[in-house]
Amino acid sequence: MGMRKDLNEFDKGQIVMARRLGQSISKTAALVGCSRSTVVSIYQKWSKERTVVNRRQGHERPRLIDARGH
Repeated sequence: MGMRKDLNEFDKGQIVMARRLGQSISKTAALVGCSRSTVVSIYQKWSKERTVVNRRQGHERPRLIDARGH
């Protein structure tokens, strides 16, 4: 069903620039190799926040020793 892959910052930048230059959603999706909904969500995020950097924190295993015990 999906073409799920994590887009790097370069691909996100390509999406933003292609859309700003008037490229259609379908052509932009084909250029980057992602879904049309991904193009829409990346461009909407850029329009609202003026950035496409992902601020989500990684899910890592909790440390056994805290900073004081080190």
